[in-house]
Amino acid sequence: MNTVFWSPGLEQLEPYTPGEQPSGTTLIKLNTNENPYPASPRALALLAQKDFADALRRYPDPESCELRAAIATRYGLNDRQVFVGNGSDEVLALSFYSFFRRNEPLLFPDITYSFYPVYCQLFDIESRSIPLSEDFSLNVEDFSGTAAGIIIPNPNAPTGRHLSLDRIEALLQLQPERVVIIDEAYIDFGGESATQLIEQYPNLLVIHTLSKSYALAGLRLGFAMGQEHLIEGLLRAKNSFNSYPIDAIAQEVATAAIRDRAWHENNCSKVVATRSRTEEALLELGFEVIPSKANFILAKPPAPGAEALYLALRELGILVRYFNKPRISEYLRISIGTDQEMDQLIGNCKEILASQS
Repeated sequence: MNTVFWSPGLEQLEPYTPGEQPSGTTLIKLNTNENPYPASPRALALLAQKDFADALRRYPDPESCELRAAIATRYGLNDRQVFVGNGSDEVLALSFYSFFRRNEPLLFPDITYSFYPVYCQLFDIESRSIPLSEDFSLNVEDFSGTAAGIIIPNPNAPTGRHLSLDRIEALLQLQPERVVIIDEAYIDFGGESATQLIEQYPNLLVIHTLSKSYALAGLRLGFAMGQEHLIEGLLRAKNSFNSYPIDAIAQEVATAAIRDRAWHENNCSKVVATRSRTEEALLELGFEVIPSKANFILAKPPAPGAEALYLALRELGILVRYFNKPRISEYLRISIGTDQEMDQLIGNCKEILASQS
């Protein structure tokens, strides 16, 4: 490959590897933590009924005022405490740039969302990974000491473990002079959000996505919540890069979805119920299952092992996620699908395991 025209350092970047997105197949996708159910009927009706012709020829609202107001109302904040971006990944990238480019290392768990080290490479941020316990639980006290800041996903990805609100407070108190980001992509599936701590802690930034519990992964929209000085920092970075990040259609559809609270709660409840049933079924098959508060399960299968089971399931038309990484190479991450899809998964696992016995 001819890299002579690349900027220095680009060749050394190790980009994030997303989950497989097959096209033109009938595979059951349980590998990317997508919601198994359609988005809010209000959002879908808006897409079907509204004429967006005029909106498409004009620039969108650069401040996303109506959407930010809807988010603020939903979480008991004011709109100056809300920032929106193209998916939580963009919000995370701007956060890394805005808060963590310091002379100290950024702290995050050793088993975590794999985009974090990518952003550190991209923005030349020193980092230090903090080992989780053998059961993948997080010990807050391990995050003390000199740091540029802290970021943790809660519930954790890919383990699904959840840190209680009092432990989040302890984390915030460990680093009062540095930003602590709680990445709550999966919080709606059974966890307790740290948004209720925002007024008390000026160093807290909470990041959400509409890709998971709102079933809007294709829309690409996420948001951050924190005190106004943090949001102002994000706006300064955003407006120095792209003043119009959220398109007009996405703003309206997302606003409708955020306001459809009854649908959202019902959607999450269905996923949680299926997750519980799936955990029980996997345990009966001899899996070791990590307790999850997300829309996925991290599970260690019996023989023939994780990689072999991943490949066997794929041959049968079911995609799950296999990470060939230290500490989790014996586990599979399984997204929660519909009851029918999970029944198919369990049935196929039973057949595969029986054939190996």
